[in-house]
Amino acid sequence: MQALFSNYHRFTIVLIGFIFLLTGCGSEGSSDKRQFLSIGTAPTGGAFFVVGNAIAAAVQEKAKPLNWQISSESTKGTQENIRRLDGGELDFALANAAISYFASRGEGAWEKKYEIRNVMTLAPNVALFITPKSSGVKSITDMKGKRIVVGPSGAGFKYFIEPILKAHNLTYDDFTPLNATQTAAVDMLADGSAAAAFLGGAVPTASITQACAGKDIHFIPFAPSAKEKLIEDYPFFSAKSIPAGVYRGQTEEYAGMNVGSMHLITSANVPDNVVYSFTKMLYENRAKVVEQHPAGKAINPKNIIRDTGTPFHPGAIRYFKEIGIWPEMTSE
Repeated sequence: MQALFSNYHRFTIVLIGFIFLLTGCGSEGSSDKRQFLSIGTAPTGGAFFVVGNAIAAAVQEKAKPLNWQISSESTKGTQENIRRLDGGELDFALANAAISYFASRGEGAWEKKYEIRNVMTLAPNVALFITPKSSGVKSITDMKGKRIVVGPSGAGFKYFIEPILKAHNLTYDDFTPLNATQTAAVDMLADGSAAAAFLGGAVPTASITQACAGKDIHFIPFAPSAKEKLIEDYPFFSAKSIPAGVYRGQTEEYAGMNVGSMHLITSANVPDNVVYSFTKMLYENRAKVVEQHPAGKAINPKNIIRDTGTPFHPGAIRYFKEIGIWPEMTSE
C-alpha cells in the first residue's frame, strides 16, 4: 500500500511539472500575445490627424499575423509627440521635419538632444506669408511694424519662421507677432486685425483657399537670395512651387518653399524588427492612406527616403535596402 502511494505521489509531481513546463513554454514569446502600438498625430481639423488615422488603419489591415493593435491619438502636435516618444508614451508619431531637425540636435528651445529617428518622409508643407492686396505689404521686409500671425501658440512654427525671417534680415522684434490657428488667422486678415499671416500645409491648403475666397490676396514672395541660402543651410527647406490657378486670383506660379515636410518618426529605442515590419506594412498598403488624404501620394520610392536632417531608423533602412530604394551613399 505504501509503495502504491509512493508511485502515485511521484506520478503527480511529474504531471504537475509537465503541465508547468508546457505553460511556461507557451507564454514566453507567444504569438498569441497582443502588442499595442500608438501613433501620435495632432489636433483634429488638420492633415496630421487625418493622415495619422489613415496610417494606423493601413498598417492594422496588414498586422493580423503579428497580433498588433494599432491606435492613433490626437495630440497637440510635433513638440508633444517628440517628448512623448522620448518618454515611451508613443511608439510612432507624425512631426514637422523642421522641428524634428532642431530637437534631434538639442538646439533652439530644446533642452537636450532627443533620440528620434525618421521612418518615412511624407508630404511637403508648403507655407508662406499672405496678405490682403489692400494692406500695402508687398515683401517680407514690408512687414516691419505690422501685426503678423505666426501660427498657433506652442505649435513650433518658430523653428521654420525664425530662419526665414533671419534670412530676410528680420526678427520677431521687428513686428508684432500674433498667435492664432489658421482658421482664426483668416478671420484676422478679413477684419484687418492682422496685416499678414503665415499659412500653409499640403497644397491646396484650406485656410488659404478660404482667405482667397473672401479677399484679393497677395502671396508675399521669398527673396531669391534668402530662399537660396535657406535651402543651402537647412536640409528641411526645399523649393516647392504652387502652380497658377490653385487659388482664386492666383494667376501666376508662386515660387514657394517646403518649410518642413510631414514625416513619420519613432524613438531610437523602438526595436528594429518592429520598425521594419511597420514600414513594410505601411508601404505595401500605402493606397489605403491615399483613400483618406491626398498626402498619402507622398509615400512613393523617391520621397520617403528624402533626407530632412533627422537620422533614419535602422529598421526602416533595412526595408528600404530590401526593396532596392536606399541609396548606397546615403548615411545611416
